[in-house]
This record gives sequence, C-alpha cells and structure tokens, in this order.
Amino acid sequence: MKTIALLSIALFSTTAAAQNLSASPTYTTWNLTSGFTPDPVSVSIAAGGNDRVTISGCAGYIMNSAPDARLNFTSGALPLSIYVNSGADTTLVVNKPDGSWICDDDSGSGTNPVITMSSPISGQYDIWVGNYDGTDTPAATLMVTELTPSW
Repeated sequence: MKTIALLSIALFSTTAAAQNLSASPTYTTWNLTSGFTPDPVSVSIAAGGNDRVTISGCAGYIMNSAPDARLNFTSGALPLSIYVNSGADTTLVVNKPDGSWICDDDSGSGTNPVITMSSPISGQYDIWVGNYDGTDTPAATLMVTELTPSW
C-alpha cells in the first residue's frame, strides 16, 4: 500500500511539474462572475495530447504544457461545473485556485467527464481536456455552467 501511495505522489508531482500554469491557454480564457450569461459557456477543442497523467485514480493523455482553457471566476452561492461533451472517451484535469488538482474520467454522460464544485472558490482555474487512450485528438466541447450539466 505504501508503494502505491508513493507512486501516486510521484505521478502527481510529474503532472504538476509538466503543466505550465503561467502559459496562455491554447483555446480560450473566460472571465466569469457567478450568475453569468449565457450559461453554459463553451469552446470547441481537440482533446488529448502526449503527456500521460494520473491523479487520484483518474488517467488520460493531455497536452504537456499550456492549459486548453483558463477560467477566471468570481464565485457566489451557486455550484460550478466544468464538463466535456465528446463522442470519444475524454478526461478532465483542473488546477484550482488553491493550487490543488482534480481529475475526472467518466462521471458525466457515458464516457464524458464532469467536475462539479458545490462551493467553488474565486480565482484562476486552469483546464486540460484529455483523451483516455492517447491515440488521437478527438473533437470535444468544453463547457462551464452553474446549472445542471446537459449533454
């Protein structure tokens, strides 16, 4: 068990070191305040990359540097969801404003990921959309909402 814990820490450290939190996002930057409209906001992207990451049992391949999107968010009383819609098996990696990392694989519809925060904090969220198998870069739509995610 200790070996598994150390391996998880090593993989997490590699992920954090490889991702460039100061790089300009590849696709978009959203500056949103709770209650934003239209809701959801979305951007079309190519999911995946060549960097294999594993965080808390969630694995996939993402781009090895700049985030796909950045969300500068001023929170309110509503929950916040970041999710992906794709015909491929996608993953989602987010670096939160407090510096912590969160990942999801299949919590959404089918093989789509979703990360929902019931009490999101204000600040910068850096977002990578991955592909589970790493063999291609499928089309995907990255979305942010304070409503219930819909696919």
